[in-house]
Amino acid sequence: MDKKDLRIVYMGTPEFAVTPLKMLVEQDYNIVGVVTNPDKPAGRGQKVQESAVKQYAKVQNLTILQPEKFKDPLFVRQLSDLNADFNLHASLLPQYRGAAPINWAIINGEQITGLTTFFLKHEIDTGNIVFREEIEIDEKYNAGLLHDQLMEAGAKLVIKTVDAIIKGKYPQLNQSEFIKPGEKIKTAPKIFKDNCRINWSNNVDSVYNHIRGLSPYPAAWTELKTADGEIIAFKIFDTTKEPSNHSYAEGSILTDKKNYLKIAVADGFINIIKLQQAGKKPLLINEFLRGFQKIELCELI
Repeated sequence: MDKKDLRIVYMGTPEFAVTPLKMLVEQDYNIVGVVTNPDKPAGRGQKVQESAVKQYAKVQNLTILQPEKFKDPLFVRQLSDLNADFNLHASLLPQYRGAAPINWAIINGEQITGLTTFFLKHEIDTGNIVFREEIEIDEKYNAGLLHDQLMEAGAKLVIKTVDAIIKGKYPQLNQSEFIKPGEKIKTAPKIFKDNCRINWSNNVDSVYNHIRGLSPYPAAWTELKTADGEIIAFKIFDTTKEPSNHSYAEGSILTDKKNYLKIAVADGFINIIKLQQAGKKPLLINEFLRGFQKIELCELI
C-alpha cells in the first residue's frame, strides 16, 4: 500500500491535535477529512471562535466536518463515506476515554498517562489498539505542560502508526487485553464550569491536583466574599502545596498582605502563586496583594 492509498480522517480540536495533523500534511499523507468541534463563542466579547484544528485545516483546504453530536445520522453517513481508519487519543486506552483525558489524568493524581492510536468503531474511543506509548506526569506539571509533551510525542506516534498500516505490519489488540483483573476504568468526560470550582474541604493533594489539572484552561476558580458583602470570582492558575497538621478551619485565608497568600485545607495549605480576578488580568500573588489590601477581611465561599 502507498501512503496515498491510505484514507485518513483526522479527528481533533485543541492545539494538541494540530502538530500531528501538520506532520501528516507536510509528509504528503492522504487526509480526506478533518472532524472538529463546532465553532463557539468564547472570551469576554463572546466572539465566535474556530478550533485550532479547523484554522489549520482551512489553510490547507481540507474537507472539514463539525457535527453537534457524533450520533447525528448525517454525520455518521458523511464519516462512513470518507472511510476512516484510525485515531489518536491522549491517554492509555481503555483508561480515560472521553473529551478531556489530559485534564482528568492530572486531576486524579495519575503519575503515568500516555498516547494511543486505535482503529475506529461506532462507540467512541473503543476500537482495537495499534500502539500505546507511556508518558510520565511530573508532579509539578499542569495540563498545559503535559499537553505540550503529549503533542510532540503524539505527532511521532501518528506517523509510526500510518507507516505500520501502509506496510501491513501492525497489531490490532482489543482494549480488554489492557484491563488488569479488578482494575477500575476511569473516564474523561467534557469539563464544565461546575467541575472547575475548587472544593476547599478536600485534602491538600486533591486541591493541588485539581488546580494544576485545569491550568491554564479552563482554570479552577473560587469566590471571595468581601467585608461589605461583595462576591468576587477568581481563577487560580499556579500553586504549591504544603502538607501540614494545623488547627485552622478549612478555607481560612493566611497572608502577610505583601508576598504570600495561602488557603488552609484539611491536611495542609495551598499557596497561591498566580491568580486572576474576574474582569482583570492574571497576576502573581505579590502583584495582586499590592492592589487588594483588605484580603484578610474576606472569606472564601
